[in-house]
Amino acid sequence: MKAYLANGLFSMGDRLVNELLASEIRKEIPEIELYVPQENDAINDKHAFANSLAIADADMNKLQESDVLIAVLDGIEIDSGVAAEIGVFSTSGRPIIALFSDVRQLGRDNREKINALIEDGTENQFIYRNLFVVGLIKRNGVIVSTVTEVVENVKKYLREEVL
Repeated sequence: MKAYLANGLFSMGDRLVNELLASEIRKEIPEIELYVPQENDAINDKHAFANSLAIADADMNKLQESDVLIAVLDGIEIDSGVAAEIGVFSTSGRPIIALFSDVRQLGRDNREKINALIEDGTENQFIYRNLFVVGLIKRNGVIVSTVTEVVENVKKYLREEVL
């Protein structure tokens, strides 16, 4: 099975999340061929040069080869590159497993939070993700909250592929 890990890769936080996810996936699913763009120095060594076409071609080839897309939705907004990768991959009909770990998902049943939002729209205790992107993910995949759930779902799709 081939998989593609989509996330931002320019901040220390993003890079550490990518390393953690890749490490856990590779440890739990040793047979997986996981593409992590930040590991591709041909296009992502920022001391070197790669133009937009080289970056697009390299990542598109890996997206097209992949059986599953693992996408991180964390951050102020979904990273624009991740959103594009989700859009491209969603046309394949193959599964997308999205990780959304934002703690503001907690307390969705808290009436005080809901009432505060009803009374004053600026008292939003919750988070927003672009619904078009969320819909593309849900067509053929899932949104989960933990690294463990990501690994479990990759294993699930791997089993389905073998059957």
